[in-house]
Amino acid sequence: MTGFVTTDGGCRLQYRIDGPSDAPALLLSNSLGTNVAMWDAQLVEFARAFRVIRYDARGHGASDVDRDPYPFARLGMDAVAVLDALEVARASFCGVSMGGMVGQWLGVNAAERFDRLVLANTAACMPPPQMWDARIALVRESGTGAIAPAVIERWFTPGFRERQPAEVSRIAAMLEATPAAGYAAACAAIRDMDQRAGLARIGLPVLVIVGEHDPATPPEFGEAIAAGITGAALVRLDAAHLSNVEQPGAFNANVLAFLTAELRYD
Repeated sequence: MTGFVTTDGGCRLQYRIDGPSDAPALLLSNSLGTNVAMWDAQLVEFARAFRVIRYDARGHGASDVDRDPYPFARLGMDAVAVLDALEVARASFCGVSMGGMVGQWLGVNAAERFDRLVLANTAACMPPPQMWDARIALVRESGTGAIAPAVIERWFTPGFRERQPAEVSRIAAMLEATPAAGYAAACAAIRDMDQRAGLARIGLPVLVIVGEHDPATPPEFGEAIAAGITGAALVRLDAAHLSNVEQPGAFNANVLAFLTAELRYD
């Protein structure tokens, strides 16, 4: 099922639902510069156990482009707005990169709506701001195609790019199709984000996934998140930044094992 929800501010967000209607809900949040199709390699397996809800972050995919600046909290509130519109009281959550940043915000500000969080290839803070300013300026001037080659090099290891050129091209096309204004606005929100102080307030079960070869959010970024959240588990995958695309088998197995395991309290 595909449709749109409208946030309080009037931004329309596209969503898609797969899996049994009576299964527990699982909300997936995409990375910067992608859309709901980034989860294609997860969908079949995840939909066996969950009612899978994917949505395009604002400015991405088929969702509305917000040309005005917004704080990072707006992206977190968008995730809650999707659940509200679909009348989902509680869900599990999985996000990659920007999606993992959204998950951190949710763990602090909307914990009552979630059972467990998977935070993959992400960071609590992404300095320096000058790097983001330069990227924003380039994208606004020349579009997302201007940054695509460099971004793809960070997203995938050289070996994966050689073995899976069709998949790399599919993801690159997704990035190049992202509206420049939407991409730039999200970059600005990430530039100004610092969630490090809030990590200790996350009381939900959390799985942090890092890519051993990730130059965009290096392993130490994820290690710091896991260290800051009491009881968080950490998994390392032989991948660069989009570990769910590069290592779907290992990604899926670890996420499903975490989301479906019985909770144990010490």
